[in-house]
Amino acid sequence: MTGYVLAIDQGTTSSRAMLFDAALAVRGVAQQEFAQHYPAPGWVEHDPEDLWNTVVACVRQVLAEAGVAAADVAAIGITNQRETTVVWDRATGRAVHNAIVWQDRRTAPLCDTLRAEGLEAEVRHKTGLLLDPYFSATKLAWILDTVPGARARAAAGALAFGTVDSFLIWRLTGGRVHATDATNAARTMLYDIRQGRWDEALCARLGVPLAMLPEVRDCAADFGTTEPALFGSAIAICGVAGDQQAATVGQACFRPGMLKATYGTGCFALLNTGAELVESRNRLLGTIAYRLSGQTTYALEGSIFVAGAAVQWLRDGLELIETAAETQGLAEAADAAQELVLVPAFTGLGAPHWAPEARGAVFGLTRNSGPAEFARAALESVGYQTRDLLEAMRADWGADEQAVLRVDGGMTASDWTMQFLADILGAPVDRPKVLETTALGVAWLAGMQAGICPGQDDFARAWAAERRFGPAMPAPDRARKYARWQRAVAATLAF
Repeated sequence: MTGYVLAIDQGTTSSRAMLFDAALAVRGVAQQEFAQHYPAPGWVEHDPEDLWNTVVACVRQVLAEAGVAAADVAAIGITNQRETTVVWDRATGRAVHNAIVWQDRRTAPLCDTLRAEGLEAEVRHKTGLLLDPYFSATKLAWILDTVPGARARAAAGALAFGTVDSFLIWRLTGGRVHATDATNAARTMLYDIRQGRWDEALCARLGVPLAMLPEVRDCAADFGTTEPALFGSAIAICGVAGDQQAATVGQACFRPGMLKATYGTGCFALLNTGAELVESRNRLLGTIAYRLSGQTTYALEGSIFVAGAAVQWLRDGLELIETAAETQGLAEAADAAQELVLVPAFTGLGAPHWAPEARGAVFGLTRNSGPAEFARAALESVGYQTRDLLEAMRADWGADEQAVLRVDGGMTASDWTMQFLADILGAPVDRPKVLETTALGVAWLAGMQAGICPGQDDFARAWAAERRFGPAMPAPDRARKYARWQRAVAATLAF
């Protein structure tokens, strides 16, 4: 097998292009940050032209630096920030408004209205999601309601909607393909993940014409070819998945019961539930893990708003550290007699609480509490929150308490944090040899579709752990510590 696969990873703060060979070894990386726009409190936007321009620049840069011609690239895979919403003019390809980012909360009042109408149960059953501004549907309705003439133009078929993957596919193919994949469609709150189609009733309630919506394809499928002028030759687009689902694929979590957690600014944990869509009783999300050859695999998903952001707070807010790497040494040096508990609800609490009004708190302070104790509490909070998610997953699906958690993301570089995670979970934690699991997952999808990368079984066998962290904490200590955390969360919610 010869040739290369190019992964486009369009994220919330930067765009990246990663070049892989047919054995899925990394041959080049290019990355560019772009501006964040905050036009009002709780509002977050991106200029779609920034997303497009940084993606094109990164692709050109990685090819040039690797000395690889576009003609030698067998396929492109696209992974993206999910839920972020773009509406553009079909004739010009230009967006009618800035992209509304997944973090944006401007549509909370509309969600409250829909909830008062009794729509939440229908949304949960059809889409697996909560009725929340996080998802694309109410963002799309806001654009149609706010941009002058947008509703009339949409009804006339002049406008197109998409998550970032769809917008990039449209631009890359010169407007020939308006498509998305099942994992991104599943995050819009307009897609019936049981039936595998856009839901007419939900679209009608929000005034979204069906003609605006992209065609939904498998994660490994034909998404058209790039315009030859962009990179020197046409390249086939053969794989698409939202970032957390791409990481699930990259971690080879193909069997029901397999778990992965990605630790960045926040944390996203996904549990493969196979062909069964689980309706969570514990405020987790039911979603699509991936769809291959027309077969849908479902997942339970839990999101933590603050993981690595707690370390950023120590650095930028409290100025207790200069670099994130310092936290490990501080945590090791912390006074064992002090048991600070940090509940990092700086922007509310995510799953399984979904309490956006909650705010952060620290419990157990003494006169001797200092930077070391704060650092340990920040790192421990990640483990505690992860256990909250896994406890909810076990309650919903009966997941094995000893199931191995596969981890990725920046925080996994901290051995201390990963050991505490294993200790508080009472289960093994595996850190993979290849940490770029999001780009790896979509590169494999595209390469498999193009016929140059191995099939699913061979890819899964090739996955390898760099290190396994086994639980070493005595069970009574684990129970006592987690009980303290639960009391701290209860007090925070009460406050």
